[in-house]
Formats: sequence, structure tokens, C-alpha cells
Amino acid sequence: MADPALERPTYDDVADALVRISGIAHRTPVMHSRLIDEIAGFRVLFKCENLQRGGAFKFRGAYNAVSRLGEDRRDRGVVAFSSGNHAGAVALSSQMLGVSATIVMPADAPAAKLAATAGYGATIVTYDRYTQDREAIAGELMRSQGRTLIPPFNHPHVIAGQGTCAIEFIEDAPELDAVFTPLGGGGLLSGTLLAMGALSSHSRVYGVEPAAGDDGLQSLRAGHIVSISPPVTIADGAQTTELGSLTYPIIAERVTDILTATDHELVEALTLLATRMKLVVEPTAALGLVGALGMRDELAGATVGVIISGGNLDFPPDFSTGPHPS
Repeated sequence: MADPALERPTYDDVADALVRISGIAHRTPVMHSRLIDEIAGFRVLFKCENLQRGGAFKFRGAYNAVSRLGEDRRDRGVVAFSSGNHAGAVALSSQMLGVSATIVMPADAPAAKLAATAGYGATIVTYDRYTQDREAIAGELMRSQGRTLIPPFNHPHVIAGQGTCAIEFIEDAPELDAVFTPLGGGGLLSGTLLAMGALSSHSRVYGVEPAAGDDGLQSLRAGHIVSISPPVTIADGAQTTELGSLTYPIIAERVTDILTATDHELVEALTLLATRMKLVVEPTAALGLVGALGMRDELAGATVGVIISGGNLDFPPDFSTGPHPS
């Protein structure tokens, strides 16, 4: 029998995941800003996964994957590696399901994400993202402790769970002409492509990644997975080095295009979302908006969906320490 972890997911898997997480994951709101419409020259609708459990869309895929484990695997626990949001999502899902979780996280992950993961009861193992191999560390934990790996994106149950976000988006906004998602390892984008292909095949779908980490764009152009060094960018959730063996073919076959965003553009988008929509959004989550705003001419008059992937942001020290004495 084929290893289910290697089987390419389908839309049916996404639909099944939606049933599984219904009433557990939040059905996040779709929000709109008249001012951003005026800036863009088209209507922009935001699917606000920054308001999801755990503060990011990653909860969808993590809960779908952990909840499918048999009793024997639950008893042995799970292991995951992540720059932050998947870590918290697996930790929270495991806590809810009574499963022990060990998470491999970069030492320079945002403090908010490290604290959230620890707060959900997970054991954290840190590593240097520029000199150490997180997959090797997780692999050793699997062998020594018998844990089941819940990958951040390259797993059919994770991809299917992430695709549930797009099903909800289409149900709430069936008029979407295009959808923009952040792109790191490709779990959200590939899941979105499966859902959109089944429910709104006329809609264009774009992935947006950091300009410093454009492995997705390089892969699309080359016709195969291209691996890069860990990118240096404020979009910590997209500091991946390559697409997955499951996410890449879905993206290559179905995506309209892959775009890039500079850190400067991300800061501008974060500021716009904070000041005009009062949304707390992490840098990675602003990738989709940057991509959409960069296509003003092509999208003039359209209705465009942007998935805000998360809101786990580290605040400046002044926010946590309070006012300083004069």
C-alpha cells in the first residue's frame, strides 16, 4: 500500500478536511476597505486568517493532520519543524487532542511565536536556521522517540486543511476574479489551487513570495524544484528554501503566476492594513496584498481576494514595557 503521506491530495480531501475542522477552526471573516479599493483601482476582499485559532491559517492543516492519527501514533506523540506558525498550530492541535508534541524551531523565530508554542504545552528544540538542518533534527526525534512527523507543508492532510480557507472564501465571496496568497513552502497556495479549481475555475490564483526568497518563481520558470539558501527577509513565515514534492506539481500545473515582494513593500502594506483596517498582520501575511497592488492595470475593475495568512507579530519593546519615566 502506498504511503498516504506521499499521496497527492485532491479537492475531495479538502472538502473532507472542512467537515473535520468545522466547529473547531474559526470561520474567519472576509473584510473590506473602501480606501484600499481606491488605492488599488479594484475591489479587494480580505480573508482574515490572522483571526484564526493560533493566529494563523496553519491551524487548519495541523488540526486536520493530527486529528487523523490513530490511537497508537497519538500515544507516541508528534514532532514538527517550523519557523513559528505551524509550530504553534501543531502544539495547539496536539494540546486539544491530548497528544504530546515536540517542535523544532529556529532560535531566531519571533518571540511571540516561541512563547505561543511553549504556552500550548509543547517541548521546543531550537536550531540555527543558517547552519543546521531542521529536518535532520526532527528525523532523529522520530527515530529516538517514535514520534510522527507533521510537516509544515509537504503532507496531503496539511495541504487539504489549508485549502479549507479558500472554500470558505468562495462561499462568502463567489464573485472573486482573482486570489492572492503568500507563498513559502506552498501548502496554502496548493490547497487554495485545489479548492479554486473545483469551485471557481475561472478565477486566477497567484502566489506571492519574498523577493529575497524567490525559489517558487525560479522553480516555476525552470520546470522543476529549485532550492536556495535560507533567505534573509522580514517575512519569517516564508523563509523556506524550496517547494515540496507534493506542493510543487500542484502549483506548477495550476497557478496563474508567482510574484515577489520586497521587504520595503511589505512594511508599506503592513502599515496600510494597520492604519486603515486596524488589522494586526505579520510581514508574511502582507505578501498577497503587495502582489495584488502590483497588478493595478491587469486587475482594474475586478474583485480580488487576498488571504491574510497570520497575525503573530512581535511588538516593539515599548509596547510590552509601558511608558518610560520622563
